Amino acid sequence: MATLKPLGDKVVVQVVELEDKTASGIFLPDSAKKKPQEGKVIAIGEGRTLDSGEKNTLTVKVGDRVLFSKYGGNEVTLDGEEYTILDEDQIYAILG
Repeated sequence: MATLKPLGDKVVVQVVELEDKTASGIFLPDSAKKKPQEGKVIAIGEGRTLDSGEKNTLTVKVGDRVLFSKYGGNEVTLDGEEYTILDEDQIYAILG
């Protein structure tokens, strides 16, 4: 099994799939679904190197559920699983 190790301030998020049907039981075709904006952080980089030479630590940590930019990052598929690699500033919030 391959692993993803992000560099710098990059974050690897496993996309959480949204429901296929509405609360009232209507099934949605793929064309009507919104692109997922929620995921689980599975790996983080070591942080961006600042001008002073120090590393800027990331706010998110492995295991966090996050909301991220709808069109941000790069989508990759590894071992049949979908992931998005984002810059930390493309993550809007950590879900509690």
